[in-house]
Amino acid sequence: MSYRLERGGKVDIAFDVTVPRQMQDSRWQLRFDPFMYVMSDTLALDRIVITGSDYRKAQLRGYEQYRRFLDSIVTDTTLFINSWQLEVFLRRNLPQVYRFRNDTSYVSDEEFASYYGVTEREAVEHYTWQYKVRRNKRRIAAKDKMFRRYVKVPIRTEGLRLDTVITGTDNDIVYRYVQTLATRPGLRKVEVSLLGDIWQQDRRIYRIPQSDPLTFYISSLSTLADEKERYLTRIIERKVEANTACYIDFRQGSDVVDDALATNREEISRIKDNLASLMENKKYSLDSIIVVASCSPEGSFSFNRNLSRRRSESVSKYFGAYMEAYLDSLDRERGTVLDLAGVGEQRSRIHFISRSDPENWDMLERLVEKDSTLTAAQKEGFRRHMATKDPDVRERAMSTESWYMHLREKLYPRLRTVRFNFHLHRKGMLKDTVHTTVLDSTYMDGIQAMKDRDYKRAVSLLRPYADYNAAVAYCAMDYNASAMAILSRLERDYRVEYLMAIIYSRQGDDQAAVQCYLNSCAKNPAMINRGNLDPEISTLIKKYGLNKDY
Repeated sequence: MSYRLERGGKVDIAFDVTVPRQMQDSRWQLRFDPFMYVMSDTLALDRIVITGSDYRKAQLRGYEQYRRFLDSIVTDTTLFINSWQLEVFLRRNLPQVYRFRNDTSYVSDEEFASYYGVTEREAVEHYTWQYKVRRNKRRIAAKDKMFRRYVKVPIRTEGLRLDTVITGTDNDIVYRYVQTLATRPGLRKVEVSLLGDIWQQDRRIYRIPQSDPLTFYISSLSTLADEKERYLTRIIERKVEANTACYIDFRQGSDVVDDALATNREEISRIKDNLASLMENKKYSLDSIIVVASCSPEGSFSFNRNLSRRRSESVSKYFGAYMEAYLDSLDRERGTVLDLAGVGEQRSRIHFISRSDPENWDMLERLVEKDSTLTAAQKEGFRRHMATKDPDVRERAMSTESWYMHLREKLYPRLRTVRFNFHLHRKGMLKDTVHTTVLDSTYMDGIQAMKDRDYKRAVSLLRPYADYNAAVAYCAMDYNASAMAILSRLERDYRVEYLMAIIYSRQGDDQAAVQCYLNSCAKNPAMINRGNLDPEISTLIKKYGLNKDY
């Protein structure tokens, strides 16, 4: 049984593989395959190979035999040509060709054939030893087969943790195997077992049975976290507001809401859906709705002021009638509620407040600045006109500009808006404000992230708090300087002292680490046993003989 501490979301599992002297035969090769059992997964680790010197010599002899076979494959095809016979033939039968023997000038195959009736290729093939060519091709095709014949046990170079050759020793061989493992939520322990084989050449002579598993318990710094719930004080207001806007088109100079005009049907439907959700809301009651209608700047300011007011009143009346009908339908669905006098329950009336915004110049300025059609010079011209205080004079001056029609056709329609401001209150709440405490969900999510060993997320959530738990998260990620900066500002209780001991140990300051650990144990004796679980502290305990008095 062994304990390992994770750092930065990883943990090193270390174990020794011992090969006793009795298993060290120069004719053998020992192959060990370790397996790690992590929760429900089985991981095959890298193999360990220990090779006897005679076994390795036999392997190398096989490679040498295969190399000699490869050397027997001819790569220069001119060696297959009977050059002497070809030269005799040319000298006797084609002396005019023979003169080319020492001529380095290039002659094409077609030119050669036109002079002598035979191509160069045909002449060469005639005097080529074809049986040698066929034999060479057979050797090329047999390369894989001959490799398996000569190299019965290839020397592996990949997937091995150790490949060593022993030349003979009277002592046991001990190999320290270290495997780094990424931790995961819920991981508390891992197990490692080993099985293997003994080989002599290409024959297995003995199977080493699987060993009993070694159990490694994973010690996590997250267990040092303070899991006490953290709360926030929150002020709840009785009254709340919500708002939305829609684009309802009116005919020129008209204040009648026409759901068949332009896109009115879709916009009106959206507002009705919003109103319905507010009327059915179980948390809030709707008190009043402020309706503000705006006009575009064409026409006189006084006319637009009256028109926007009439439109606001028209919209209020339109949606007021809709809400009354909707509430009636809700009452019918729920059934009529009568009091003791036989009178139905009176529902509170929702007030519509109509207001007007005659000409929406502020919105026009924003639209012009964002417009991608107008040039920089045209926008500058618009800004110069905006300096005129009288809106009627301003509008008449702009109407003489070349870009005015773009404003009139593309931007003005977007100024004819109707804004709704909904005023609500929380049901059952009498006071205007209530102070309450709520669980700090962000902080508790950070604690849970540590318990799940998601330390990167824990650091991101706990960093703003800069408290003890943030220091634990930093320490788990091996951000020791950041952790120490927080701990140095905190009261030195047993938890702070213990965490500082771990950090000092990591930094190589044994004296400070020992003192902090002893201080922690003096304040809380339970930390004596905890020290055996963390390698940084257990190393100090063994090195300096600590805890002998306990």
